[in-house]
Amino acid sequence: MSRSVKIQWLAEPEAHDYPAALSFLNLIFDDQHARRFVKSLKAAPVIQFKAKDIFRAARLPLLGTNNSHVEKDRKKILAGQELSPVLLVRDTANGKTIIADGYHRVCAVYTFDEDAVIPCKIV
Repeated sequence: MSRSVKIQWLAEPEAHDYPAALSFLNLIFDDQHARRFVKSLKAAPVIQFKAKDIFRAARLPLLGTNNSHVEKDRKKILAGQELSPVLLVRDTANGKTIIADGYHRVCAVYTFDEDAVIPCKIV
C-alpha cells in the first residue's frame, strides 16, 4: 500500500465478466437464480465502494502478490491499463456480499491503497 499509483477503470465491465460471474454464481445458486443475478447486474448502474469495505462485506481473505492473477492485475495497474469494474451480489440471507467477478482485481488494488475507490455493479 506504499506506492502512489493512479488506478484506471473502464466505464463498464467487459463482456466476458458476465459469463465468468455466471459460472461462479452457479456454484452458489441454482442456474435460474444465477442467471437472474447476471441479468440484473447487466442493467445495474456502476457505483463505487472502497476496497477495504468490499473485503469486509465479502468476508474474504486478501490474496497476496504471489497469486499469479493478482500479480497480472498489478502489472496492468502499473502500466496504466484500465481495469474492469467489479460485479457484486448481495447475499442478504447470509449477511455478506459475493464478489461474482473481480476478486483478483480488488486484491491487486488493495495492495496499492486499501482506501482506493473501486467501480462496481451490485445487485
